[in-house]
Amino acid sequence: MDISWKQDPRLKDISPEKLTLLTQFAEQIERTDKNHLMEAFMTVNLEAQEKGLQFNDQETALLVSILSSNMSPKDRKRLELLKMIAKKMAGPR
Repeated sequence: MDISWKQDPRLKDISPEKLTLLTQFAEQIERTDKNHLMEAFMTVNLEAQEKGLQFNDQETALLVSILSSNMSPKDRKRLELLKMIAKKMAGPR
């Protein structure tokens, strides 16, 4: 697994708890069939909620940027779709 994303200096302000969760998520995504990414996303979202962790919009944008940097255009499009669905599920803020 390529963990170079963890070296990104923009992550310095994110809590260790969130980074641990993200590392686990990145490992899970690597093993997940692309057709089941939504399930994986929902699982990590529930786990974050159970731990009382919330990612603000700036953190989310940063993480998506870092984690998608090595994705193919097709996978990036899927990610954008997942982001749109997640935003709708979160409802108005």
